[in-house]
Formats: sequence, C-alpha cells, structure tokens
Amino acid sequence: MKVLITGATGLVGSELTSLCRSRGIAVNYLSTSKDKLVTEETYKGFYWNPDSQEIDMECLNGVSAIINLAGASISKRWTSEHKRKVLSSRINTLKTLHKALKRIDTTNISSFVSASAIGIYPDSLSEYYEEDDNRVDDSFLGDVVAAWEQEADTFTGFGFPVAKIRIGLVMSKEGGALPEMAKPIKYYVGAAFGSGQQWQSWIHIHDLARIFLFVVENTLEGVYNGVGPNPVTNNKLIKEIAKVLKKPLFLPNIPQFVLKTILGEMSYILFASQRVSSKKIEEEGFVFDHQNICKALENLYSEPGTTENDTTIYRKEYI
Repeated sequence: MKVLITGATGLVGSELTSLCRSRGIAVNYLSTSKDKLVTEETYKGFYWNPDSQEIDMECLNGVSAIINLAGASISKRWTSEHKRKVLSSRINTLKTLHKALKRIDTTNISSFVSASAIGIYPDSLSEYYEEDDNRVDDSFLGDVVAAWEQEADTFTGFGFPVAKIRIGLVMSKEGGALPEMAKPIKYYVGAAFGSGQQWQSWIHIHDLARIFLFVVENTLEGVYNGVGPNPVTNNKLIKEIAKVLKKPLFLPNIPQFVLKTILGEMSYILFASQRVSSKKIEEEGFVFDHQNICKALENLYSEPGTTENDTTIYRKEYI
C-alpha cells in the first residue's frame, strides 16, 4: 500500500506518518516548502501550492489511498487575516487535490479520508452528539467545518469511498492544546476555564492516527468522530493534568471575560462544550488503546518503557 498524506509535517500528520512507516506502508507527502522534501524508497516528498492550485502530479503515482490533514492552525488569534487563512487553507487544499485527481485514472484509489472537526457540533452542556446530527454551531468554527466537509463531499463523484474524521481535542506532548494547558499548571498557576463544566471530547494522538489508518484499511465512508469513548469536563481534565504532573491546583477558575480580553474571539474554543460519541467507529471494530483520560495522560507523560502501552508510542519524524 502507498498513501498520499497532506499535512504530514503537522502534529497529527507526523504521528500518522510514523505509524504508516512502522507498518511498512509507503508514504508520499505534499509540502509547500521545497526545503522539506525528502526522497527515500518508501518515503517521498512532493511540492505543492494550494493557493495557486499548483501540485506535482508525480505525488499520485502508485497511490491507493489519500489522507488529507492540511489546514492552518485555529490556535492563533483570530484576526480577519487569520480567519481567511484558516478557511482558505482547508478549501484550497481540497480543490487542488480534486483538480489533480480529475487528470488521472483513479481506478486504483480505494480510499479518500479528510480531516474535519467536532467544532461543527453546537455548543451544549447537555447534548451527546453522534455523526447523524446535522446541526451546525453558530460560530466561526462551525462555519469553517461545514464548508470544509462540503468541499470534501465533492470527491464522492470519483466513485471511491470518501470519509471525514471529526477530530476532537488531541492529547499530545508534542504540540496542540495539552502543552498549553500543562504550562501554567507546571508553574503553579493552573486553573479550569469559566465554569469548568464544558465537555472536552479528547483523543490520544496515537489512537487518532490509528483511526485514520483503520478507515483507510477498511475502506469506510461517511462521517466518523475522532474522539475517545469517555469525554470529560474541563474541570476534570485540568485536575488530571495536575495529578499526572504532581502539581497542586489552588487558584479559582479563570473567568471567561479574562481570557476573552487576552485571546479575543479565539477564546471561544476554550469554552465551547461538545460531548461527542465514538460509538460509530467502535461498531466498525476499532478498539481504543487509550479509553480514559487519566491513563492516557500517564502514557503521554511517562518515560518510554515505563508503561504497558509504550509499544504504541512512535518517535515523531518531523520533515
């Protein structure tokens, strides 16, 4: 098998690339930086520029599956310019891939999987969301994810299975939200956000990489939530991070208006509540290695070789 991965240099892409290579799956990847291109027998980089719909067509040679992870980070201040970049980076990526696929025979492509996000689900403390819920959150993130998925749906016209993985809060020491949450706790100024009752549907990064590969290998189609089976409240998450770091929590919860003053509109992602189900992917036969937040955090913060699940951890190879 040979997989084409976009966004392979990002947090999830690096983990997925390592997982594929550990299983003997060849990887082609696309990069907007020519300095990051590597050419090995089973690991090759190709240049593209989605903003101008430029792509090296050689990237598709021998590919039987495509995994799209590309998109600008939402974890930067939401200026008008960055909002534009967040949306255009996701849409232009898919448009460029679609245009490229129209130029080749796609008979041998058996799977197309695109990242999405649980930010599409409306903010709620009481709802428990499954994939067949068609409501969209009335927010910038909700609008972005809806447009992102609509663009991904255009690939159904090729005839191969198309799947979308709605990613939750990714637990990784290498980047994303967890190091930012852990930093103030390490310096004894950690606290939950707002009421702390908002639901956080999290997933260990290795399980997320496994879900993408599972969907490819089983040629699944449709929407799947990329979250673990046991969401927790923000209060619980912060307490468990403090516990694994062996640090006390003694400050009151941080008021919403304080973080909005500091972060602007982006603070929305800290207070949005989405309790999301993983039942659908589990019914397909996927089994999570990390089902509970306490064990997941212990796994992430332990030294290699000190946990029974350390065989599931792979060194990141940033390209």
